[in-house]
Amino acid sequence: MGSVQIVTTILAFAITAVAVWLAVRAVMKMVAVIRLGQPDPTRFGDPGTRTKTMLAETAGHTRMLRWSVVGAAHWFVMVGFIVLSLLVLEAYFEVVSPTGGLPLVGNWAIYGLVTEWLAILGIVSILVLIAIRLRNRPTRPGGKSRFTGSTMWQGYFVEGIILAVLIMGFVIRGFKVATDHFEYPVWAAPLSHAVGGVLPNWAAGVSVAALVKIVISMTWLIVISLNVTMGVAWHRFLAFFNIFFKRDPGANVSGLGALRPMTSQGKPLDFEEADPEKDQFGVAQVEQFTWKGLLDFSTCTECGRCQSQCPAWNTGKPLSPKLLVLSLRDHAYAKAPYLLAGGGKDLTGEEKATAAQLAHMDVLALAEAEKPLIGTAEEGGIIDPDVLWSCTTCGACVEQCPVDIEHVDHIVDMRRYQVLIESSFPSEAGVMLRNLENKGNPWGAPQNTREDWTKGLDFEVPRVGEVDDFEYLFWVGCAGAFEDRAKKTTRAVATLLNEAGVKFAILGEGETCSGDPARRIGNEFVFQMLAQQNVETLNEAFEGREKSKRKIVATCPHCFNTLGNEYGQLGGEFEVVHHTQLLAHLVATGKLTPVQPVDGGVTYHDPCYLGRHNRVFAPPREVLSSAIAGGDGASGDGGLIEMPRNSERSFCCGAGGARMWMEEKIGKRINVDRVEEAMSTGAKTVAVGCPFCSTMLNDGVNGKGAGEQVEVVDVASVLLRSVKPEQAPGDTERAPAAG
Repeated sequence: MGSVQIVTTILAFAITAVAVWLAVRAVMKMVAVIRLGQPDPTRFGDPGTRTKTMLAETAGHTRMLRWSVVGAAHWFVMVGFIVLSLLVLEAYFEVVSPTGGLPLVGNWAIYGLVTEWLAILGIVSILVLIAIRLRNRPTRPGGKSRFTGSTMWQGYFVEGIILAVLIMGFVIRGFKVATDHFEYPVWAAPLSHAVGGVLPNWAAGVSVAALVKIVISMTWLIVISLNVTMGVAWHRFLAFFNIFFKRDPGANVSGLGALRPMTSQGKPLDFEEADPEKDQFGVAQVEQFTWKGLLDFSTCTECGRCQSQCPAWNTGKPLSPKLLVLSLRDHAYAKAPYLLAGGGKDLTGEEKATAAQLAHMDVLALAEAEKPLIGTAEEGGIIDPDVLWSCTTCGACVEQCPVDIEHVDHIVDMRRYQVLIESSFPSEAGVMLRNLENKGNPWGAPQNTREDWTKGLDFEVPRVGEVDDFEYLFWVGCAGAFEDRAKKTTRAVATLLNEAGVKFAILGEGETCSGDPARRIGNEFVFQMLAQQNVETLNEAFEGREKSKRKIVATCPHCFNTLGNEYGQLGGEFEVVHHTQLLAHLVATGKLTPVQPVDGGVTYHDPCYLGRHNRVFAPPREVLSSAIAGGDGASGDGGLIEMPRNSERSFCCGAGGARMWMEEKIGKRINVDRVEEAMSTGAKTVAVGCPFCSTMLNDGVNGKGAGEQVEVVDVASVLLRSVKPEQAPGDTERAPAAG
């Protein structure tokens, strides 16, 4: 060992010792903060599926690759980061000796080949990611950036470090080539040999370059250890855990569909026994999120994919799912010293810490602890009420998140406290909640008018109790029973089922609201009241039947989602299908035969709670395609035209999350944005599969004054026009022209 190697060895191991010590301290701090969260025992079941899913999403990049170029580039950077960590380890041998290398694999040509090309592709990929970040920088002229609100220096720092480490790897190999100590032939390491051809024969060059590589790597570790909220770096480690512990590892996208039930100390809340002074109602303090919630916040990469897809953000609302998560993360870590020292408020608002403890606490942490979780800027709130109530719960954020953050659950948990304890929510929604409690539907319509939609049909609609022999219980829903446009859809579905010979029955006045708007606004009490009533009614209707024969067909995706995904939490196990699924089956099996082509072009709007939340994308399109083609198989004029944002990336209509009953006062109206996109396709018909979407898009068309040029109509009505053209005039849902 020469003098140069002595110096490089001492410096390398000194900076490594400091970096490792700081990293261990940082990890301990993060673990301590995450453990402040409430228990959630549901996160540990089925470890086999969890492991398989985690490996698929990380090694396979199944979610990231949806973004094509970005996903591919990120994959090479990720694999390079993991595999080329061996080259950082190798540098510790090289600072000691210029001829040093990894034991066992260090002399394998195949190892040299793999690491060479991973490094080459890693450099190309990191340059691509840097270019994408620069092209989408928040300060660029025109348009909103998905990086708006992200800590940009951290992104550039991490990417710059990776690039520097990869380059230094080639410099080290180049010096080995120049000094004739390189282990690999030209075919295995062509770039390394090329670099070596221009470097001098400097014996100490390998050790010095190896030291530089170690210093760069350890500087990265030191910086991120001093910044525990640096998600753009820490997600490299935390993502594995966050994906492993996701809510439903077997689902296509965890965190969609059903909401998490309200829990207190890790157990579902029983409203018959719950006590607000002893049981947690929603989330009022950051430490009242579950430990998985705090892990979510810590894992955020600040990539902004959620933000880029959010309908609220894209129409000028203050909600960005990314910024909401970052605010909660920063607040949690700023408040942590106070909480870890024994501070905190109990459920009655009393301070847990003694005066002596408070006297020695960090004053900044104490100040952070006094901030309300929900409050305006003047109140010092962490999350502004306008942010909280802008959410449509469409799930676009959850769908796009590469590390499986469950934004919707966290938003609804905060809403629950605001509604149930603070009684603080948009005033116009109060009418809807009162109607649900008193009338069993959001519109406040009399219960004895639930069957009025059946009047005028040329066949009898059977009721449960009057007939026992039915295959499907037709869940009409509140909109389908009371809202004029939705009633036309209900009539169309019933007509088609009758035409196909499907035996079905309705509950009639025995049906009440599924509870979706109450649950999404945060009123879990009203939801459970309605849901338990419905579960009891449905169980009675299906008495004696096994689950596979307890079939329900629903026209409203919100009812479809609630009955199928959430009633199981209350003892209601049913096989629920959306009407487009059943109609697609009936067309495919020849029980319904389209005969009249639909002209003028049709575009389909995916309802969030049908498509993104429940992955029903193909059946509505199959129905529309058959209707457009008609009986002779010839496509109607225009065909089925997809909007730019469709399927899992469909843009929300603006009605979800109980926003159907709240005024949209900030920014551009979401439904108008979607209508403009639909109209840009040139299609004369906008097909929908949801009564809420029908209302919102009809209003948007009306607002654009395009009621005579474009109509919004349910998929069932489109099919009915093709199957029974003579009934078409009676089923139109054309929006009235603007006055």
